Amino acid sequence: MRSAGRLRGGPESEAWENSREYSGRRRPLLDGSGAAAIHRACMHAPCPLVEGMQGVVAAPYLLSEALMAKKKTGSTRTQAVAGRRAPQLSHVDKAGCVKMVDVGAKRVTRREAVAQGVITIAPDALALIRDGRIAKGDPLQTARVAGIMAAKRTAELIPLCHPLPLSHVEVTLRAESTGYVIEATARTTAQTGVEMEALTAVSVAALTIYDMVKAVDKTMVIGDVRLMTKTGGRSGTYRRK
Repeated sequence: MRSAGRLRGGPESEAWENSREYSGRRRPLLDGSGAAAIHRACMHAPCPLVEGMQGVVAAPYLLSEALMAKKKTGSTRTQAVAGRRAPQLSHVDKAGCVKMVDVGAKRVTRREAVAQGVITIAPDALALIRDGRIAKGDPLQTARVAGIMAAKRTAELIPLCHPLPLSHVEVTLRAESTGYVIEATARTTAQTGVEMEALTAVSVAALTIYDMVKAVDKTMVIGDVRLMTKTGGRSGTYRRK
């Protein structure tokens, strides 16, 4: 049995040795052809975990993905569905490095996105909110303002987002028996969409409520942050079913 190789850019480590364990069972070492097959199965080339290695176990997620693809298709390559190209990550280049998408050639169109999220609050804390007795002030009005501000600063929070000239941002909160449903709508006329602005507005609005109410309820839960609709752009209209 060949000895394991080294990770590119650093010596062998306990973490690498542990990657030889998968689902509690020791995986067999790959021979040269096996390593090459996993390399071909990688979405992005070159694959730093496999390239140049002989007799080395690939990271479990690479091994698992390649074996699953081979079992389903008889090949280590992922097949395109119905003759179409498989979806690709637009923020990753051919070398596997992150990149900012160049939208300069795209048409300027009117775009809108709506996102929602939920914050669940304990009954006693809800009663304080609805009676206007939260010590820091009104968390709902503050959350609305915070969500609007966050939407306008999305490009500073999410590394690869484009700064957009927002024409409208609205944040609403709908009372439920267990808390609030937060909805944000963002609009722009630009070369890329406003999904991230709407999602950021919802997230920061929910966090603002948590901050203002945490003195009386630390059990609050923020969840179900999701895109509901988007319109405009090359991909057209999306509506969550």
